[in-house]
Amino acid sequence: MNYTLHQLRIFVEVVQKESITKAAEALHLTQPAVSIQLKNFQQQFDIPLTELINKKLYITDFGKEIAVAAENILNEAYAIRYRTMAYKGKLAGRLRISAASTGKYVIPYFLADFLKRHEEIELELDVTNKSRVVESLEKNEVDFALVSAMPENLELNAISLMENKLFLVGNQALPTVAESDPPKHILSSIPLIYRETGSATRVAMEAFIAARAVEVHKKIVLTSNEAVKQAVIAGLGYSIMPLIGIKNELLNGQLRIIPLPGLPVVSHWNLVWLSDKKNSPVASAYIDFVKQEKERIIATHFGWLGSFAGDVSFSY
Repeated sequence: MNYTLHQLRIFVEVVQKESITKAAEALHLTQPAVSIQLKNFQQQFDIPLTELINKKLYITDFGKEIAVAAENILNEAYAIRYRTMAYKGKLAGRLRISAASTGKYVIPYFLADFLKRHEEIELELDVTNKSRVVESLEKNEVDFALVSAMPENLELNAISLMENKLFLVGNQALPTVAESDPPKHILSSIPLIYRETGSATRVAMEAFIAARAVEVHKKIVLTSNEAVKQAVIAGLGYSIMPLIGIKNELLNGQLRIIPLPGLPVVSHWNLVWLSDKKNSPVASAYIDFVKQEKERIIATHFGWLGSFAGDVSFSY
């Protein structure tokens, strides 16, 4: 056999994603490039690794066994490289983080300086919804997760990073509601745009609405924060959204915050990890970095958050 580490990595990614297209996206390769490498890898075996049925890719039992072996080989190859770097006195290894989708506006700032200091560290960052984040923690697939709602039934250690504030936002082109009306009347009279099931933002929005016994008459469900934002900008409706993801749109007037008693809903971004997890040297170094630098990072990159809060927070 004459397979390469590159082919092994591609095959493992295809198995994990169960899709050539998704594997190509994750690896930042073109779909044809992944298909060619997968074909070249398959040619080294007499038994099929994958099957294509009704245009859907399936991994054979033999393919699953090869994927496990391939991942072990890759881990050993990474270990050789990391040990070499460690011998030279450099911190090296993989840092695996899963972040809730709106966490993409937060986590890069808590990583940039750390990765600049330790250039040999390889980052694997998965930005997804809350359900997938919790699953990755449960399966011990990641070192850390960034969440705005703490997962239940998991023993976790956590570092609280910063507040996550959610406001009712709309497009000025929409008919303006009477902001002096009770929240129940306002929310029941406007079209509302929700995130998908499993999103922490949706959970917070539904809890706020349910607490006020609002009967929602018009409801749209979209599968990402960016999709919701663009829909609100386009005038499809209103939504309760995290402030962290709409800075530019507020500044340029595409969105506005609708003052509403009881808002903002406030949660906290937390960096979490399994309490009984044996952290790698890289993970331990990252914990120390976040504890030491979080206040500086927040002041430098997120000081603007307070400028939008003062005029729109009410109490009953």
